[in-house]
Amino acid sequence: MYYELYVDVLFLVNFMMDYFVLLLVRKFLSCSATHGRVCLGAIVGSFLTCTVVILPIPYPWIKVMLFHTLVNTCMVRVGLKIKTIRAFVKSFIMLYIGSFLLGGIMEVFQPYVKSVSVILAIGLGAYYIVLGIWKFISYVQRWNQYRCNVELYLGNQMYEIKGIIDTGNSLRDPASDRPVSVLDKKTARRIWGIEAMEQVHYIPYRSVGKEAGVLPVLEVERMCIRGEKNYSVERPLIGISEEEIS
Repeated sequence: MYYELYVDVLFLVNFMMDYFVLLLVRKFLSCSATHGRVCLGAIVGSFLTCTVVILPIPYPWIKVMLFHTLVNTCMVRVGLKIKTIRAFVKSFIMLYIGSFLLGGIMEVFQPYVKSVSVILAIGLGAYYIVLGIWKFISYVQRWNQYRCNVELYLGNQMYEIKGIIDTGNSLRDPASDRPVSVLDKKTARRIWGIEAMEQVHYIPYRSVGKEAGVLPVLEVERMCIRGEKNYSVERPLIGISEEEIS
């Protein structure tokens, strides 16, 4: 059985796919490689792919080995400026993940492929779909990393609320130099009641969109933070925000 192979079409299609995959890997790993560098890596990968296909190698498994070693290695090193072994291993793994996702999406639209231009359009669409999936996964991961459960103890009562760990919060009580956590006013009223809310002291603060202001502060007996690690704080200060915490 013989197949008629158009090398120019093979080169163009492989170049396009290699380019999109390298763009995905660059985005996954936050590489500093430019678009020109990624384009050069795609050219190298496509050229080597066509060379391996054309060469009269008698054993198919040798070609498979060349595709998965020589071709991919050169493409990653040239296109992403990979220098260290650790970065190379990560990029190599992400290359196959990106190829798997991109190829899977394009496989769905394969019945509609009639020309090279359609392949290009589908490849571009698949690239943005994979990129959107990656951004969503990254968002969920960051959200889970900074989200926690907080237990506030007041007398014999324990109140469990959802919390967000804000690494940029540097709010402190100027009188005692103790850190201050922030709670929305609605939840604070449910815990302390309206009467206790009147027995507060105020501290100055600054925030985005507000140069200066004062924040009411109350104290609880104990606060436990349940997340990746558990923390317990005795007699913490809680600032009451007029706005909802997001």
